[in-house]
Amino acid sequence: MQAILLVGGQGTRLRPLTISTPKPMLPVAGYPCTSHQIARAADAGVTRIVLGTSYRAEVFEDYFSQHNEFDMDIHYAVEDEPLGTGGAIRNAAQFLTCGPDDPVIIFNGDILTGLDITGLVERWRESNADVALYLTRVDDPRAYGLVPTDETGRVLAFKEKPTTPEEIVTDQINAGCYVFKRSVIDRIPADRVVSVERETFPELLETDARVIGVVDDGYWLDLGTPLAFSKGSADLVRGIAPSPLLEGSIGDSLVKSGTSVHPSASITAGSYIGNGVSVGENAIIEGSVIYDNATIAAGAQVIRSIVGDSASIGTHARITETVVAEGASLGAHNELNPGARVFPNAVINDSAIRFSSDR
Repeated sequence: MQAILLVGGQGTRLRPLTISTPKPMLPVAGYPCTSHQIARAADAGVTRIVLGTSYRAEVFEDYFSQHNEFDMDIHYAVEDEPLGTGGAIRNAAQFLTCGPDDPVIIFNGDILTGLDITGLVERWRESNADVALYLTRVDDPRAYGLVPTDETGRVLAFKEKPTTPEEIVTDQINAGCYVFKRSVIDRIPADRVVSVERETFPELLETDARVIGVVDDGYWLDLGTPLAFSKGSADLVRGIAPSPLLEGSIGDSLVKSGTSVHPSASITAGSYIGNGVSVGENAIIEGSVIYDNATIAAGAQVIRSIVGDSASIGTHARITETVVAEGASLGAHNELNPGARVFPNAVINDSAIRFSSDR
């Protein structure tokens, strides 16, 4: 099978982490999110995958030229200007070699999921569908595209982000993975912006194409916000979210080699600790992501937060649901409000912010 992975977004909701790194290449439990997705695609039998890139496209090729552990044929379809989801799929199709009636799996690059990929393809085949959509159920669907279906699973409509209670006609949402018949992709207009959600899918329904929805109630998480990102990493570390890359290393924390962790420090709730990190006496790290060469000083508390490469959290400082970007420094005894974002190389001491280089 062949697949397209859409990884062209700028990740504005995850700034400042995405200033220098595309969102799909941010490490989640020690590996780029894209690596987890490619590994799961490989497990499902995909042998050729096209990465639809735009923002900082060179980062993907640089990384996977050295880290292709999947025996996967990887190609890169670079958009000079963002083309939208449908336009990105059409642009990436130039690197597919499958026939017009073959399945092509499409993945969104910011989703962490336990989807039964093989099962989705089987349902597509059994239904002789043009497109099969992976759907999941959520308690509050207002931030997502709704996809009501009939009793056979056939999609009835696509309703983007309801704004009134009357518009919430289902709890089923578009979960960001599709199986397309190759010939359907080839009908998407080329070289222009196309939204697969607002243009391609509604047009398929208008032409009576067979579009089905397959509900999978397994693990699903949109990694678009810092709090979700740290949760996704913790869920991978604890084995709540599946990844072939972490088999055999499931536990309450994941601490890489070359770290210095004081015996009295507490690292729990699925925290990930990168290479070369220093964790001081009585420090508490809970459900957090600590990137390479960071320093967590004695008595510091890092709760459901992300600390970037070579950043430092001072003695008895405390952060909760906070992002501290690479090279930034939080001084001793400081506490930031939940949701704070500290930009690269910022220095915070005594509640005064100074920047040691341009933001």
